[in-house]
Amino acid sequence: MRQILEMKVMKYNFSAGPAMLPAPVLQKAQRELIDWQGLGISVMEISHRDPIYVQMTEEAEQDLRDLMAIPDNYSVLFMHGGGRGQFSAVAQNIAAPDATVDYLNSGIWSGYAIREAKKYVAQVNEVAQVAETPLGKAIPPVSEWNLSSNAAYLHYCPNETVDGIALHEIPDVAAPLVADMSSVILAEPLDVSKFGVIYAGAQKNIGPSGLALVIIRNDLLATQQERVCTVMNYKVQAAEKSMYNTPNTFAWYLAAEVFKWLKAEGGLAAMSELNHAKSSLLYECVDNSSFYRNTIAPANRSMMNIPFQLNDSNLDALFLQQAQAEGLLSLKGHRFVGGMRASMYNAMPLAGAQALVDFMTRFANEHS
Repeated sequence: MRQILEMKVMKYNFSAGPAMLPAPVLQKAQRELIDWQGLGISVMEISHRDPIYVQMTEEAEQDLRDLMAIPDNYSVLFMHGGGRGQFSAVAQNIAAPDATVDYLNSGIWSGYAIREAKKYVAQVNEVAQVAETPLGKAIPPVSEWNLSSNAAYLHYCPNETVDGIALHEIPDVAAPLVADMSSVILAEPLDVSKFGVIYAGAQKNIGPSGLALVIIRNDLLATQQERVCTVMNYKVQAAEKSMYNTPNTFAWYLAAEVFKWLKAEGGLAAMSELNHAKSSLLYECVDNSSFYRNTIAPANRSMMNIPFQLNDSNLDALFLQQAQAEGLLSLKGHRFVGGMRASMYNAMPLAGAQALVDFMTRFANEHS
């Protein structure tokens, strides 16, 4: 929560990413910006190989392992390139050039991942796509997926930020499971042992943009393609403790502070309770109104990114204008979808969701 004193308006940032960061983390970063650890210099100015900085990275990894209960037979990598960089890194590291790989196509980001994989492997098999149902857009159950018998891995995106569609069950398949968790990581407890690879761009629930997190089972570190870019080589990065080259030191530092904040807030169980409360508020507002609508089947609705439309799209511009005036920021829907979208990651307090619902109710009453 941030208050602009001159206007006396509380600001809530509903951006899908780069997204809202916890206020205590930003305040601490502000205090330490020019004097980190009493060194008299910024964390951005210190060598990534300085023992003090290395200690910070080690503590960050341990905090993440504690939060997610990451088993010992998994490596944690802090890498470049964001989530999109991992679209190609996964295919090159985990699958040989002549391999078949399975992909669930559940939205925009899955589609981008599929396009990248096609550059590096012989066969990309789309096991299922989103279907229109009487209840809205839905992901077919895993029992109906067209799975390959010899897939090097199955890739899916549990939460599509653009479409606001989510798969809440973890697919039970024979192939190693690879998940793009950019928008849902750290939002609730997760059984990491069910996955071969988890990756996430940082700019939603981890920290600022420019960093990617990879959690990989160690038996998958044997790189399958000879011409993998070394910076994106999981085996090299694991051996070098994510310091094959200079990492994004400031983003890593902020991620470390977010992990500490999450622990202080009660961990992922507490985040899950908060996130479900926020999304329930907004979905109830939409479902109980004839003024708004959501086109996703209830079983596949996202907890993090909630798109909704006004039944009269001529009011969209006015809605956004008045919402911004009330401190409700970045509610415009993705250009591919239109309408509105409220992204409510861990840093969004319950008060933000309530403020949005209160505004939506008033707006609907005034324009019905």
